[in-house]
Amino acid sequence: MAGRTMHAVQYDGYGGGAAGLKHVEIQVPSPKKDEVLLRVEAASINPVDWKIQKGVLRPLMRPKFPHVPVTDVAGEVVEVGPGVHSFKPGDKVVSMLDFWNAGGLAEHAVASVNMTVDRPPEVSAAEGASLPIAALTALQALRYSGTMFDGTGQPKNVLITAASGGVGSFAVQLAKLGNLHVTATCGARNVDLVKRLGADEVLDYKTPEGKSLSPSGRKYDVVIHCTVGISWSTFEPNLAANGMVIDITPTPWTWFRSVVKRLTFAKKKLVPLIFVQAKEDLRFLVQLVRDGKLTTVVDSRHRLSEAAAAWAKSMEGHATGKIIVEMGE
Repeated sequence: MAGRTMHAVQYDGYGGGAAGLKHVEIQVPSPKKDEVLLRVEAASINPVDWKIQKGVLRPLMRPKFPHVPVTDVAGEVVEVGPGVHSFKPGDKVVSMLDFWNAGGLAEHAVASVNMTVDRPPEVSAAEGASLPIAALTALQALRYSGTMFDGTGQPKNVLITAASGGVGSFAVQLAKLGNLHVTATCGARNVDLVKRLGADEVLDYKTPEGKSLSPSGRKYDVVIHCTVGISWSTFEPNLAANGMVIDITPTPWTWFRSVVKRLTFAKKKLVPLIFVQAKEDLRFLVQLVRDGKLTTVVDSRHRLSEAAAAWAKSMEGHATGKIIVEMGE
């Protein structure tokens, strides 16, 4: 598709928030070796997308400017690069684009075959685009805690914070697939939703009870910590003897406390989660959606022309589930 142009949303440098996004016409990219060109049907915005824009993740992630943001997409293959034999034009797929180049807020995007999987007809573009970062994070956090998803794991008690958010809503469902007893925290308006996702106990995080032991009196073997602003000391009294807190958004202080606990051989552990791009995990999640075992909670849907509103909503930090941007007319 050399020489053709497409509509895209980009920003020219760090900062600016939603106001820093610009609608532009740029050239359709060409796939290189082991890449495919996609016609993007849907993309989902994650907090990491606007954190990159804010420069929070420097020096780990330095985007090339101007930068078309968003990594999580679903669409249709329209062209394959050299060496690609696993996909062909017309294939429906889910992809996670690389953080440095991204490209999701555009009509077309180039994706590596290393993080692209087939999307069956049972999985919509919006459902597929919601999976890569949020559902992979939830899956990897639970796997780190020893959770099995084939019925062979040991029953455990897990606390999931921010359970109505993008990661949390997937974590609740995956934890139940892993035969865990789930206590979840969320805002009062989402308590019924989180119960429908499968949580055994749901607490309003704004109440005193929302920061204490579960109503059933169970201590937590695992905490999947999906929010910010709650310290280790809040969880420690309610952990089981060998319990662990897995922090999906670790700060430098989290890393420091984690190292201290390792050096002192503490039984209760604080684990900063390191996200790994894993194609087989992404394929597994798509299959769960196909089989009706995992559902996407959609906060809102926006057209590409409304990307700034979607961006601002994500930055507010109170979305229920995923924020989706859909392409097309």
